[in-house]
Amino acid sequence: MTETGARQTPLWRAIAVYRIAALVYVGILVVRNVGVYERPLFAWPVLALTAAWTVFTTYAYAVPSRRKPPLLVADLVVTMAVMASSAVIVGPAALKAGAPTLAVAWHVAPVIAWAVAGGRRWGITAALAMGATDLVVRNHYDQAAFTGTVLMLLAALAVGYLVSIAEVSQQRLERAIQLEAATRERERLARDIHDSVLQVLALVKRRGAGLDGEAGELARLAGEQEAALRILVTGRTVDLADDHADVDLMMLLDPYASNTVSVAAPAGAVSLPSRTATELAAAVAAALDNVTKHCEPGTKVWVLVEDEPESVTVSVRDDGCGIPPDRLAEAESQGRLGVAQSIRGRVSDLGGTVRITTAPDQGTEVELTVPRASLG
Repeated sequence: MTETGARQTPLWRAIAVYRIAALVYVGILVVRNVGVYERPLFAWPVLALTAAWTVFTTYAYAVPSRRKPPLLVADLVVTMAVMASSAVIVGPAALKAGAPTLAVAWHVAPVIAWAVAGGRRWGITAALAMGATDLVVRNHYDQAAFTGTVLMLLAALAVGYLVSIAEVSQQRLERAIQLEAATRERERLARDIHDSVLQVLALVKRRGAGLDGEAGELARLAGEQEAALRILVTGRTVDLADDHADVDLMMLLDPYASNTVSVAAPAGAVSLPSRTATELAAAVAAALDNVTKHCEPGTKVWVLVEDEPESVTVSVRDDGCGIPPDRLAEAESQGRLGVAQSIRGRVSDLGGTVRITTAPDQGTEVELTVPRASLG
């Protein structure tokens, strides 16, 4: 059973119930009006066919794999044939006098079936075909004759729309259930990892922080893995597929935290458009790369995020060697555009500014400011 078929099963059951109830109504009308029919004897075989087809479709539509165009077309054709037989059995005079056709009410069932199977377009197609047959059989085109066709069209539109809404709602519900299950599993894993792996990594980081050589390097790696693992188990990830969606900037900056890089942020989320957050995080990454390239190993870096009503500011400060005077201008003239393009260029495209404060042997501070007014 497909997922769509399983979701539509209650609707098909409702169609079966409607078809059976309509069959009972048709039988009552035939018994009541058979005296005015031109050929009353033929009404009973048609009524038997109607009952047999009701039983057949009830079982046929119960299996999702059978709800395909061949069965739907056959359902529509048989119902149209039952209705068309009214022109011979009931007779033009009785029909013109207001007698119902032999498929009265029962003929709406295939229209609803088409709407459930294929949506509004299929339902409208079936309603138009059935309505045209009804008009030809009645052979008069007054307000009463058109009422049945209009009602079938409205039913097709309503059912098709409700089916589409139900499909979307069901899909959203399933995604919510999956997300809840994933969140619970993540929380369980986080508890287990926190009680074992994270505590061991934190211990290695603390014990080896002041050591030199390979022991110090292992402590640094343990610190980096601890930070990365904490981000993983807490589920702080972001989907950047939508450029216009707001995301938390900290979800992009937290992975840079390590034994040598400290990331500080406000208590709440720093919401920015996806593209803005990505570009700002890339500029921070370029600043951190400069520290790695030009400073001694183990240089401490502090990343501070300030979320203000008018702007968002990210400061990257280190206690490294600093930048000699005119070094940035010299690097840009030589075609080395790391700061000019990777940092200033990105922030400038966002309508922001970059301020670099440095001095030899006194570290460097790169301040990236993006005004919220420019974010649109």
